[in-house]
Amino acid sequence: MTVPTAFQGRRTAELVRTLGDADAVVAEAPVPPPADDDELLDSYSRTVARVVEKVGPTVVNIRVHHANPERQRGSESGGTGSGFVIAPDGFILTNSHVVHAADRLQVTLADGRVFAARLAGEDPETDLAVIRINASHLVHARLGDSKSIRVGQIAVAIGSPFGFHQTVTAGVVSALGRSMRSQSGRLIDNVIQTDAALNPGNSGGPLVNSRGEIIGVNTAIILPAQGICFAIASNTAEFVAAWLIKEGRIRRSWIGVAGQNVAIHRRVVRFHRLEVDYGVLVAGIEPGSPATRAGLRGGDVIVAFEGEPVSGIDELHRHLVAKAIGIPSQLTVIRHTEKLDLVVTPEELAQNPERN
Repeated sequence: MTVPTAFQGRRTAELVRTLGDADAVVAEAPVPPPADDDELLDSYSRTVARVVEKVGPTVVNIRVHHANPERQRGSESGGTGSGFVIAPDGFILTNSHVVHAADRLQVTLADGRVFAARLAGEDPETDLAVIRINASHLVHARLGDSKSIRVGQIAVAIGSPFGFHQTVTAGVVSALGRSMRSQSGRLIDNVIQTDAALNPGNSGGPLVNSRGEIIGVNTAIILPAQGICFAIASNTAEFVAAWLIKEGRIRRSWIGVAGQNVAIHRRVVRFHRLEVDYGVLVAGIEPGSPATRAGLRGGDVIVAFEGEPVSGIDELHRHLVAKAIGIPSQLTVIRHTEKLDLVVTPEELAQNPERN
């Protein structure tokens, strides 16, 4: 069918007017305002920022003073470290090597207040210490469960490197189950490795997960390396801190093994009807130790102590306390695929042992 020419002209004019109106609408549309900083932050940045807002107020700077008898009377030397409040009535967790043998301690809170501090107790075996200031109603940090940590998850470190208060670095958990020697010479087991940058002065500060929970206490760096830093696991820190607050030290027993947490094969778990699917792999045994006399071997996996399940280093440490000293105790291990019950008699761990 042929459309009349006059009708075609009318439709063309209407189309032109419509397009012209649309162009006008587009041209007159308001320009959106620029996004603020919060909108521009990606999820990673927002997570780190939230962690700092939550945990930052609990982190303190510790200034340490040592009397120097070799110099003129009244002279002092000192250094700085970090710590964090773990109780509202002034208890602060830090490293033993930060405060050891200090004559005076001074704590600066995140809000700028300065307090004199005293040593409540220290444990060189785990490089942990608790100090206390005369303050109350303090914002305090929450210790998380270090057994739930996974390699690759976000790790945020807060501290005072080189005396710069409230410095934040972020990275990931690089590895789990590391061992390192404390200043006493003994191995600290189940140490967390992270690539969150640490520097002198970070020692004693918190290593924090994305929920704002403390998963470790920053303790050491390897100076020639880049991105290899270590933290004491929070479960170990919680156990040690409780004893230090209560008694000022830990009177613990010792069997003489170096270990790390390992998964147990599912078939072995089912066959022996174990209550745990993780245990403590015996990585080393000290000569002449209770473990040697009990017949423990390298490669054994400890799964129970006195009939109670042991799924990791922290649980074994909880059993090896004062009440176990000198008491013959049943130690259950998996050797290859065989389940064995050995008798071990823990000894008291000396405060300053001469052997490693």
